[in-house]
Amino acid sequence: MGPKTASVSKTSRLVDRFLKYVRIHSASRDDVEDRFPSTPEQLEIAKVIEKDLREMGLSDIHLDENGYLFATLPSNLPEPAKAPVIGFLAHVDTYPGVSGKDVRPVLHESYDGEDISLPGDPTQIIRVADNPDLMLFKGEAVITTDGTTLLGADDKAGVAEILEAVARLQEDPSIPRPTIRIGFTPDEEVGNGTAHFDLKAFGADYAYTLDGSAAEEIEDETFCADTVNVILFGNDVHPGYARGKMINALDLAARVIHSIPNGMRPETTDGRDGFIHPIGLTGDVSSAKLSFIVRDFSEPGLKAKEELLRRNAESIVGSFRGAKLDFEVKESYRNMKMYLDRDPKPVEVAKLAIERAGLKPRMRPIRGGTDGARLSAMGLLTPNIGGGGRNFHSRQEWVAVPVLEQCTQVVIEIARLFADGRTGRRD
Repeated sequence: MGPKTASVSKTSRLVDRFLKYVRIHSASRDDVEDRFPSTPEQLEIAKVIEKDLREMGLSDIHLDENGYLFATLPSNLPEPAKAPVIGFLAHVDTYPGVSGKDVRPVLHESYDGEDISLPGDPTQIIRVADNPDLMLFKGEAVITTDGTTLLGADDKAGVAEILEAVARLQEDPSIPRPTIRIGFTPDEEVGNGTAHFDLKAFGADYAYTLDGSAAEEIEDETFCADTVNVILFGNDVHPGYARGKMINALDLAARVIHSIPNGMRPETTDGRDGFIHPIGLTGDVSSAKLSFIVRDFSEPGLKAKEELLRRNAESIVGSFRGAKLDFEVKESYRNMKMYLDRDPKPVEVAKLAIERAGLKPRMRPIRGGTDGARLSAMGLLTPNIGGGGRNFHSRQEWVAVPVLEQCTQVVIEIARLFADGRTGRRD
């Protein structure tokens, strides 16, 4: 089966949806503990999407106080109960570390194959040497930022693709579909995308997050992830009389950071390597709090890295009489592959759907997190599929319009396969 194509008007509608959403500021925050979602802007974009869903005529539309937006596209099968309910999910927040306010996307109608100098900040250049996949889209439409903000394809591309796929399924009743639940979640970028996710209310048997890059990619494996806090206690005295008495907690913190082996730092790892990554330091001479994220694809590997960090910190503190430490480990998420391997159906369907969209499926692990990891652990098996964006979390973020189309088509093919019951073999 060859690649699917869409009419120019449908592609334009898809692009317009995407551009509309990226212009809405919706960054989350990782320093807010008493409010969910972490920013009011996320509720505002959810209200915009809710309005769009109502205009599309979907049913069971519900936006709760935590910012979770759910809706239903009913099945068109004569016996819908015989097919599983399938969910498609995307997150509405953007990465807080790079500004997502006043996004001015740039549509390059016919990309010329050269490096792209971004007009809002000419020092921001998307170089072909660093982005070889750009050459796949020479002559095609490519969307970038203007260089002053991120773009927000992570994950507003997923939002637009889900809505466009639903619209096309509505418009073409000849395509069989199961009951489809769609969901848009807040605070994924700060690790809380499923903190208040109501699994029963969502009511899907299987689900997919559209939060990846290439349309042919399926991600069924994530890191095992924890957050580690090392709290260091020193001894503060007048600096003029500190000789032999002062223990500077900030100095202890610096030594702990420096003790991380070079081969375990994120800037020196890739592939299936895990890492120890310091992400925050607060404090003064008396006390300091160091925060780390620790990652590995296996739980034993994760625990080994945490134990290494603990031993290093204890050794450093132990060399200063009177210094003390607390060591806290907080579980973040676990590798979703251990759950998905128990029932391979959603992954196998995704592979077949990608083939039906004219692409060659490619499995890869995620060097990061996804809502699907926690959802899979909660009982809703949720692999991650492509959304189209590249250079996430940066001012050089970009997405190719043909990939937005491909990702949309994959969603439609997944729906068709579950409706037809052809979920374990080729047509």
